[in-house]
Amino acid sequence: MASVSETTTYRVPGIHCEHCARAIREEISTLEGVESIEVDLSARNVAVRGAGLSDRDVREAIARAGYEAA
Repeated sequence: MASVSETTTYRVPGIHCEHCARAIREEISTLEGVESIEVDLSARNVAVRGAGLSDRDVREAIARAGYEAA
């Protein structure tokens, strides 16, 4: 049975520019099951859509990029 795709939004207060967004996208994109990543710089949110993604794994990917999900 296939996992259902879900979108989870993370608040990442430390992001403020396209460089920040790119670093986060690159790290999250390495996770298996990721379908899309949208970064809203003005709201400082990262929305991750995918199937079977672990909240812990996404938070760790954000941390590897140098940021912390609130």
